Amino acid sequence: QVQLVESGGGLVQAGGSLRLSCAASGRTFDSYAMGWFRQAPGKERQFVAAISRSAGTISYANSVKGRFTISRDNAKNTVYLQMTSLKPEDTAVYYCAGDPSFGQLRTTALAYDYWGQGTQVTVAS
Repeated sequence: QVQLVESGGGLVQAGGSLRLSCAASGRTFDSYAMGWFRQAPGKERQFVAAISRSAGTISYANSVKGRFTISRDNAKNTVYLQMTSLKPEDTAVYYCAGDPSFGQLRTTALAYDYWGQGTQVTVAS
């Protein structure tokens, strides 16, 4: 099992940037594909980005493509989400998640077994 802790959220003006981090402990971090999801009040949890075990494959939601960058450092057991050109509609609680299965990167929340507690991102207009 892996434990995940997100950090780096906060309040930022539209057009600004934030970098989220997700630190993992427990079983071997590089055994998991990692994903970022977000959930705004009253809405379903939404896929943001995912990265394979070796970082060789990456996937983004269309809404963040070109603005967000996912990366991972397996030596530090950490996955990152660099967010630029932030918009008010990016406001949400952001969660990192781990998927121990093999195959294609998953973009649905149900596919991920392990979740962090979330970090709030608020983008002011």
